[in-house]
Amino acid sequence: MPLAFCGNENNSAAYKVDQGVLNNGCFVDALNVVPHVFLFFITFPILFIGWGSQSAKVHIHHSTWLHFPGHNLRWILTFILLFVLVCEIAEGVLSDGVADSRHLHLYMPAGMAFLAAITSVVYYHNIETSNFPKLLIALLIYWTLAFITKTIKFVKFYDNAIGFSQLRFCLTGLLVILYGMLLTVEINVIRVRRYVFFKTPKEVKPPEDLQDLGVRFLQPFVNLLSKGTYWWMNTFIKTAHKKPIDLKAIGKLPIAMRARTNYLRLREAFEAQKGKGSRYSQGSRAIWCALCHAFGRRLVLSSTFRILADFLGFAGPLCIFGIVNHLGKENGVFQPKIKFLGVYFVSSEEFLANAYVLAVLLFLALLLQRTFLQASYYVAIETGINLRGAIQTKIYNKIMQLSTSNLSMGEMTAGQICNLVAIDTNQLMWFFFLCPNLWAMPAQIIVGVILLYYLLGLSALIGAAVIIVLAPIQYFVATKLSQAQRSTLEYSNERLKKTNEMLRGIKLLKLYAWENIFRAQVEMTRRKEMTSLKAFAIYTSISIFMNTAIPIAAVLITFVSHVSFFKEANFSPAVAFASLSLFHILVTPLFLLSSVVRSTVKALVSVQKLSEFLSSEEIGKNQYSQPEPLNKGQSSKSQAVVVNRKRPARDDCRNFMGHLQNPDPDEEADNSCVRITGGFFTWTSDGVPTLSNIAIRIPQGQLTMIVGQVGCGKSSLLLATLGEMQKISGEISWNSFPDSDTGEDSSPERETNAGTDIRKRGPVAYASQKPWLLNATVEENITFESPFNKQRYKAVIDACSLQPDIDILPHGDQTQIGERGINLSGGQRQRISVARALYQHTNVVFLDDPFSALDIHLSDHLMQAGILELLREDKRTVVLVTHKLQYLPHADWIIAMKDGTIQREGTLKDIQMSESQLFEQWKTLMNRQDQELEKETVVIERKNMEVPKGLPRAMSSRDGLLLDEEEEEEEMAESEEEDNLSSLLHQRAKIPWQACAKYLSTAGVLLLPLLFFSQLLKHIVLVAIDYCLANWTDSALALDPATRNCSSSEDCSFDHRVYAMVFTALCSLGIVLCLITSVTVEWTGLKVAKRLHRSLLNQIILAPMRFFETTPLGSILNRFSSDCNTIDQHIPSTLECLSRSTMLCVSALAVISYVTPVFLIALLPLAIVCYFIQKYFRVASRDLQQLDDSTQLPLLSHFSETVEGLITIRAFRYEGLFQQKLLKYTDSNNIASLFLTAANRWLEVRMEYIGACVVLIAAVASITKSLHKELPAGLVGLGLTYALMVSNYLNWMVRNLADMEIQMGAVKRIHGLLKTEAENYEGLLAPSLIPKNWPVQGKIQIQNLSVRYDSSLKPVLNHVNAHISPGQKIGICGRTGSGKSSFSLAFFRMVDMFEGRIVIDDIDIAKLPLQTLRSRLSIILQDPILFSGTIRFNLDPEKKCSDSTLWEALEIAQLKLVVKALPGGLDAIVTEGGENFSQGQRQLFCLARAFVRKTSIFIMDEATASIDMATENILQKVVMTAFADRTVVTIAHRVHTILNADLVIVMKRGAILEYDKPEVLLSRPDSVFASFVRADK
Repeated sequence: MPLAFCGNENNSAAYKVDQGVLNNGCFVDALNVVPHVFLFFITFPILFIGWGSQSAKVHIHHSTWLHFPGHNLRWILTFILLFVLVCEIAEGVLSDGVADSRHLHLYMPAGMAFLAAITSVVYYHNIETSNFPKLLIALLIYWTLAFITKTIKFVKFYDNAIGFSQLRFCLTGLLVILYGMLLTVEINVIRVRRYVFFKTPKEVKPPEDLQDLGVRFLQPFVNLLSKGTYWWMNTFIKTAHKKPIDLKAIGKLPIAMRARTNYLRLREAFEAQKGKGSRYSQGSRAIWCALCHAFGRRLVLSSTFRILADFLGFAGPLCIFGIVNHLGKENGVFQPKIKFLGVYFVSSEEFLANAYVLAVLLFLALLLQRTFLQASYYVAIETGINLRGAIQTKIYNKIMQLSTSNLSMGEMTAGQICNLVAIDTNQLMWFFFLCPNLWAMPAQIIVGVILLYYLLGLSALIGAAVIIVLAPIQYFVATKLSQAQRSTLEYSNERLKKTNEMLRGIKLLKLYAWENIFRAQVEMTRRKEMTSLKAFAIYTSISIFMNTAIPIAAVLITFVSHVSFFKEANFSPAVAFASLSLFHILVTPLFLLSSVVRSTVKALVSVQKLSEFLSSEEIGKNQYSQPEPLNKGQSSKSQAVVVNRKRPARDDCRNFMGHLQNPDPDEEADNSCVRITGGFFTWTSDGVPTLSNIAIRIPQGQLTMIVGQVGCGKSSLLLATLGEMQKISGEISWNSFPDSDTGEDSSPERETNAGTDIRKRGPVAYASQKPWLLNATVEENITFESPFNKQRYKAVIDACSLQPDIDILPHGDQTQIGERGINLSGGQRQRISVARALYQHTNVVFLDDPFSALDIHLSDHLMQAGILELLREDKRTVVLVTHKLQYLPHADWIIAMKDGTIQREGTLKDIQMSESQLFEQWKTLMNRQDQELEKETVVIERKNMEVPKGLPRAMSSRDGLLLDEEEEEEEMAESEEEDNLSSLLHQRAKIPWQACAKYLSTAGVLLLPLLFFSQLLKHIVLVAIDYCLANWTDSALALDPATRNCSSSEDCSFDHRVYAMVFTALCSLGIVLCLITSVTVEWTGLKVAKRLHRSLLNQIILAPMRFFETTPLGSILNRFSSDCNTIDQHIPSTLECLSRSTMLCVSALAVISYVTPVFLIALLPLAIVCYFIQKYFRVASRDLQQLDDSTQLPLLSHFSETVEGLITIRAFRYEGLFQQKLLKYTDSNNIASLFLTAANRWLEVRMEYIGACVVLIAAVASITKSLHKELPAGLVGLGLTYALMVSNYLNWMVRNLADMEIQMGAVKRIHGLLKTEAENYEGLLAPSLIPKNWPVQGKIQIQNLSVRYDSSLKPVLNHVNAHISPGQKIGICGRTGSGKSSFSLAFFRMVDMFEGRIVIDDIDIAKLPLQTLRSRLSIILQDPILFSGTIRFNLDPEKKCSDSTLWEALEIAQLKLVVKALPGGLDAIVTEGGENFSQGQRQLFCLARAFVRKTSIFIMDEATASIDMATENILQKVVMTAFADRTVVTIAHRVHTILNADLVIVMKRGAILEYDKPEVLLSRPDSVFASFVRADK
């Protein structure tokens, strides 16, 4: 056909100009081309020459991205312009289709305008990023010309009586308006920026964030197109494929998204609430109002996007209806009738009736709908993340002001606070994410039902009723699911608590042969958890079943009732497939309903919890309440509680008030640093005073010691002085001395209501009794945010004898300390805690029992070099709580306490004069006269001290091993290769098929084929249902009386019955298969979860001790917690979703390819694009997911660290510093979450655009085929319905694949642990050959024994020989690391005895089964371990002993009175770790536990470290009498405790140095033992 711009028919009106040039339609169209040609000529040289060379730089330096005024409006108008121009091109092509020759002027100008619009926006973007507005003058001219030419065309149409019924007239009018608006935007840029026509242009700087190249999250700053398609993420995702994403790669958060900004916004909202003075300024209502005030605007934006997306979603069914309807009619192509200006014009109805037009409109609607939907998701999640950051900051600021009693009395545990942060803030975040659904869903349902009614009439209401009636059932199932999840969580927490205790106390369990008791406990809890998990699985499978079965049931009931009850009703393919698509849309909001309602309920509960927390008591409240009447009887409530953590409840804590002798308050007033007068202090506001009638002074610049028995309130006195206890009455006054080095570092955010005196105090360096360490390096723990001073640091390290420990570490003092110092021994934790206090430059230092976990040499050195030299010589005020009375002569001032009151205060001389009895009591315990000798000895001993090597208790880095210095480097290399726990170097681009295979194979032979075949069969049946529908409707259409010429309707009436029966049968089979697949998946998940946990628990409990020493506890615990949780709850549903979405995609593509085979040609490039998108996305997604998780851990541990060390932080006045740290951690976590969200949106937008392309290609191919009479309309409908499904399920498939990949990591890690080698529990001797009461005598022969911790390490004992007679008392002493503990562990075969043997009562212990050997011996370890439960359980978990035996053991351990005072006696509760008893009491319980066993061999490994000397002396006597007939081996902590032993063994470097009676060794002048004793005096 010939081509010409104006057409070349002979009588063409196109060339007639007799009525004037402007009345010629073709000329006016040609005139419209001029502006576009002008734009191309002007902009192309600038674009290619000016920016071609610079384009790469523009991307790098995004600091010039500056939006001109009207930026977003310009982009929106351009998009609308492009859409209108596409319609104009389509209208031109349609109009031209009738003529004999081609009239290019009908669509060529529109095509040029389309290209010009794209050019204009590219040109604008380049000018904007270069901040060069003068070049916008070209666009100003272009919009002016375009506006003028379009206006001329519009006027000419009007003159020729062309009206609104013609589509071209409407489009031209729209274009005039759009060009006019774009011209206005351009003029506005000139007005604001003044770049032309003004003398002084306005200078504008880019946003502050963009001047900082550290900001990589560019979503707020990029243009609208990049925002909508996440184009800016391309570079990021490509980079992720080359190298792993870390915190550096994701950079900083933009200022508007930082936690601080959002916290201030939230705080302003709270203050605005209070300012209004409304009734709801408190409580959860106030929180809701503040949240809406601070974050509501963004939520409205998200909801708007969501509603727009939902409405655009209905374009799919409507376009399917139009296309199939159009193709179903006999005459597929229409003819335009009306002619103006020599060409045909098309009306709007004719335009929208064209199948190709509808296909293009459907494509555009899909693009727009998906863009809006993802924008809604993004805005909602971003708002949720900002809100979470703000709330976390608010919670943290509240923690800083919490009253200590809230925490210590268990009203609020660290766990509850961490739950508030980890769970409740996330619940609120998810609520804000799901919130737009609350108003979008009702609108979607209403519109859906109206459209169904329009298509199907009354039968639509029947189908909709089915869905709506089943919605409450879905809600019920969702509620049950939520309940099951909650109870699972409770059991899971209980199981984790038990597992945690089991792992923490694993050494004790192995030594006492109690592994099976604790394993049984864990398994019992796991059984309860599995019952709950079964319920969870059942409800999950019902939920999955309903999701897939409800649409099938609704469609079945609707269509069958439609053909049965409404005989005359239209049942064409158009109606059937449009209805089918509508049902798919309708079901979605109803499924979401349950999630949204559940999320809303959870959010309400979370806000309630938050409200309670924010209104909890703050420190300093009640500081000045009225004094309580002192004669008041103790309330029954206070009797039921152990009021003080450090001491048992007393009948009356004021018994000793009469004995007080207080110094004159005015005496030496100026010299005191702190003074308390008439102080009564308590932990709970309604509790009995813990400290009564306290009147003390602490002298400035001197050493004050506080002494007294276990639990008399020494630590409480320190805390009361710091203002941490609740004051009933009295006064604390601090003399504020200028802090020479640091000045006061008080937090600007602190809002305490504490008394002025407390608040005026400067920072106090405080070392608590229970050491508090940060999860940071050793150096960071010691310097503790202070500037690093090398000289001082060295002096402190030396004073605390930390150098030998640091030398063992793989990374020296840069070694990371695990949470709560998990990888350090008690002594090391204590010394680092003290080192921190020594290092600080504060005037006041409080040390709470710093010697409790140290041996005598370390204590002496710390006292001498640390406290006396470093602190006292600096004239710093030191308060020292201690049990070591031998240091009393060093004290300038002594405070003696008894039962919560002050027994006496003064100098040692004062007490000698006035309290001679007390002084004598002390004297017997001190054994210390010659200070100079002690000084010399300690110095000499220090020099001789060896660096300990290969200690089991030595510090290790998080993933390090305990290493000898020589082997350090090679061992490190090996350990890094082998340790599959700590190094998860993922093979980045590969899917973990191996882990997947392991997971599925664990399910067993029966389930696997069932799982596979049921899924396959289900999807085959689902396709068959729709295929049957296509045939049915086609047959109905072929015999429709309206489309056939029938003489009488009977001849043509179509019998629906056969089709309806087949359709019903297939639908019923589909529903049954849905049930089978959902149940099978969950059943598989349960089976795997059960098997893997059992295997893991059995493997871990039997692992050798070496495994626990070299593997961080946190890593093992993570396998039981997060990994087991993933396998229990997440993998089954992900597996189901993945298989469903994959099968749906495959079946959809198969159906489209069957309907139009030509689609296969287009499928190949689309599949390649898809493959690369998912490949890049999976790598980035996995890294970001791990980053999100890994940044959450420091945030949560910072919260728990803060709660645990709150007193220390407040003492140091470091609240501000810790708040800064929190903001850093929160921002790191939020930026990772935001990038993860953006990456998900990046994927979904691309996948859904590909889905839209599939729809377009399928539609065009099937329309073309149908118009050539090769395809029935029913199959066109089928193809299009399935094409719409592809876009929905493509991104689900990739997302689930990425999730699966991350979740399979859990299976991989657990399988890694299952390879751990177990201890050899079997013995060579048959049980019948072992005497029942062995060992009876307790005779021990050690023959040439050599021991090592691991085959790769050097021996710790070398060729040791010893003979111990029955009933002998043996004392073993030696330096730290001499092999004392290894000696004791050898009896239990806890170490590798590779040479020699130990024979007990004539049986070689190597031949005994481990369980038998360990159950027949007793040991008390240095670190006291108590388990949560009752006192009875802690003493006798095997339930073998009578009550009288237990009471006898408690009496021996000096605990009988303490336990009797507790509610429940033996059945009194012990909290986790025995926290409700003091350190000393815990140690005594461990002694009692060993006494209960009544074995003939009894080993004490530095067992009296945490006990005051008086109690220890009693114990030593008891041990000597109560165990007169038993063999006792004591590893000495204080050498004087073994002076009464029958034999003394002195060890050095794993060998026996001296071996004789103590008196013989003491008589030798050169004896090492003698030198030890001299040092201990």
